[in-house]
Amino acid sequence: MTMLQQPQHPVLGAVVAVTTSLEAVAEANPVFMATDQKAATLLEIARAKAQLAELELRVLATADDVVAESGARDVAAWLHHHTHQRPETFRADLRLAQALDRNYGLVAAAMRIGACNPAQAHVIANALDDLPTDLDSEIKIKAEEALVAYATRFDPTQLRRLGRRILDVIAPEIAEAEEARRLAAEEAHAHNKTRLSMRRLGDGTTRISAVIPDAAADRLATNLEAFASPRRDDGTRTETGEYLPYDRRLGRAFCQLLETLDPARLPIHGGDATTVIVTIDLDQLRQEAGIAQIVGGTPITAAEARRLACTAGILPAVLGSDSEVLDLGRKERFFTAAQRRALLLRSATCEAEGCDIPGTWAEAHHWIAWAQGGATDLDNAALLCSHHHHRAHDATYLHERLPNGDIRFTRRT
Repeated sequence: MTMLQQPQHPVLGAVVAVTTSLEAVAEANPVFMATDQKAATLLEIARAKAQLAELELRVLATADDVVAESGARDVAAWLHHHTHQRPETFRADLRLAQALDRNYGLVAAAMRIGACNPAQAHVIANALDDLPTDLDSEIKIKAEEALVAYATRFDPTQLRRLGRRILDVIAPEIAEAEEARRLAAEEAHAHNKTRLSMRRLGDGTTRISAVIPDAAADRLATNLEAFASPRRDDGTRTETGEYLPYDRRLGRAFCQLLETLDPARLPIHGGDATTVIVTIDLDQLRQEAGIAQIVGGTPITAAEARRLACTAGILPAVLGSDSEVLDLGRKERFFTAAQRRALLLRSATCEAEGCDIPGTWAEAHHWIAWAQGGATDLDNAALLCSHHHHRAHDATYLHERLPNGDIRFTRRT
């Protein structure tokens, strides 16, 4: 009997019956279904998808002969060629199929009755794979049983969290030691993976890409949110008048964080504490639209240089003709911690009219700019949030002190 003359296998017959049944309702319009029937249908479809997915995985695990017959690299490549779906999806399914076939029969059985969907099965298999290899087999079976039971109540994200702590439930006597070992391995992995790259985009911005340990990311998020004030509306809007999105708040907060780092706490770099030197010609300094230059870096506007001089760790160098250094600024131009505390006593919030950003998140601003001889003292200080500090150095805005002490900003006409 040839291959074409062999009787149809029940698995193929069942799948053909499913597709035939679906073809029979191809023209049916669900809009006329009763509400309870729609609900029941959606749940049955979810159950059927899990059952079909398990059947697909079961066939995938035994399809080496299909690969041998066709000369394909693997069954995932063969399926990609014939169905035009994503090959990476098939490869992930193939890995899951092999894991269920060799190790995790309880997960496969749950899928077979529609009690565990494919996404949950991937999470459970990964969690079980992450268990220590020398773990007692009975404990592994208990872990699989527990996670399969959880699949009836929890989604893949919740299952992933439960999977990481499954030993706390089934083997608490060894869980702490295993967790410590896992964390040590993760930290070593994170250390090896940590990297940061910067690429100039040519439009005045630089793309920063980084992979850092979770603990460092948590610290960064905490620091950025201290600047970004994500839980409250500070009135900052986009160019179209909408509230500033969270990711843009964090981007601006990152810039503020870099500007407020204490150079005294940074390593020595090039013979001095890490300091950015900004050079500017005297004539440019006197112009609202002048240009300054960060030594070893990029050009910035004179207004930005004046703003940075209020809070950031820069050393302003004013140049005359032939690049003669007329004035090399001193970092004592920064407001001291004591002066900032005094400013907070004077105003608990940003001093801009109508702004209620806390003063602890604000920046000390020279009312008369240092470039124009302004002193670093309380009489010449204003407490401004980052948004209004930028406006104070923005040539398109005027600002004036009102009788009640508030600072009013108005756009130049």
